[in-house]
Amino acid sequence: MGIGGFLFDFIGAIVRFLYGTIWRTIANKPKFKFSEYLNGPENSDDWFDIAGHSFVNRIIGFITLAFLLYVTVTL
Repeated sequence: MGIGGFLFDFIGAIVRFLYGTIWRTIANKPKFKFSEYLNGPENSDDWFDIAGHSFVNRIIGFITLAFLLYVTVTL
């Protein structure tokens, strides 16, 4: 995975955790732990829960860092 993949994965999990916590508070639904956003739900045999969460986190992390870099450079 490398340090870049871990960085994108972690940043994506942070963004998803913040969004999910805010949305689930507004919708009055049970919240997930940060580890579930990072590694997928606990005790699941679904393929997406094992590999999909990491992929989604990396995509969101990359988009977030690209956006922050763009905003920083254009200011």
